[in-house]
Amino acid sequence: MKTIQITDPAEITAIINKCPYCMVGLVDNEGCPYVIPMNFVREGDMIYLHSGAGGSKETMATAHPQVCITFCEGEELVYMHQQIACSYSMKSRSVVCRGKVEFIDEYDEKERILTLLMRRYTSNDCRMAPPAIRNVRIWAVRVESLSCRSFGLRPSELK
Repeated sequence: MKTIQITDPAEITAIINKCPYCMVGLVDNEGCPYVIPMNFVREGDMIYLHSGAGGSKETMATAHPQVCITFCEGEELVYMHQQIACSYSMKSRSVVCRGKVEFIDEYDEKERILTLLMRRYTSNDCRMAPPAIRNVRIWAVRVESLSCRSFGLRPSELK
């Protein structure tokens, strides 16, 4: 099985848009990895996340703002030879982004980003109460580096 790098921005965007959530890698207070699924919206080179105020995720992101955000789509089991175990692989595509968390505190910007998040997940006309907007934490991550790969390709599937 082969792994190839994907560089086409449209293909990368399509992979990200297929994902219902992303996995955010943080570092905890003991220096250990901590990975959590989070809802997101992407706007240009920014990825926006949200959480409740306070709590362990916010504490980690404040102490160690560098994060790794991973998007992955595809779950097809493939193989080269049905009887050879090491010829099996999971056919998938992933995007790995790295950046630094900054928290958005300005009310109007928080409301704008929450509206983007809601539009990503539903076509319902949703309203937000001012206390909810004030109490939510908006995470802004400018993508500093990005890599994208396709895994589990047979030689005949390579471009």
